[in-house]
Amino acid sequence: MVICMKNKKIEKLVLAAMFLALGMVLPFFTGQIPQIGKMLLPMHIPVLLCGLICGWNYGMAVGFVLPLLRSAVFTMPVMFPTAVGMAAELMTYGGVIGFLYAHSRWQCIVSLYRCLIAAMVSGRVVWGFAQLFLLGIGAEGFTLQAFLAGALLNAIPGIVVQLVLVPAVMLALHKTGLVPFRKAEKAEG
Repeated sequence: MVICMKNKKIEKLVLAAMFLALGMVLPFFTGQIPQIGKMLLPMHIPVLLCGLICGWNYGMAVGFVLPLLRSAVFTMPVMFPTAVGMAAELMTYGGVIGFLYAHSRWQCIVSLYRCLIAAMVSGRVVWGFAQLFLLGIGAEGFTLQAFLAGALLNAIPGIVVQLVLVPAVMLALHKTGLVPFRKAEKAEG
């Protein structure tokens, strides 16, 4: 049993490393055009999947490290304030979706969408507070218009991609038996 638990931890660690690597590489498919990257949000998808598959703690760790590491290695996104704000946002995505999904009564598509939407909303709120903290309030700081543009309007294509791609990947993993959905266990008595 100890060996099995140790293997499970190693498996999750390897998967988390794979999601981190995927998050480092996916933005290259946007052609390193910042406007397209901001719209499609390519780093968000591996973090969300990591939270779902590996758990909230791995999702949080990958979400926090990914934008900072990518900024340090490739200088994109810019470290301050973009990567720092994204670290808080992605950490929230990975943690919230992993925690909610693991504690869902059923793990199915409906539950997946509930958890995904909750994670997306909470991540954007945390991003807004992080930007507010980093930039301050005022003409040169973070405004409500900047929040609405960054969290909603400019992100609509990425939100749609996340709402389609994350459940599609999880459904494919379920059908292959690699990450099966589960139903609530019947109460005895």
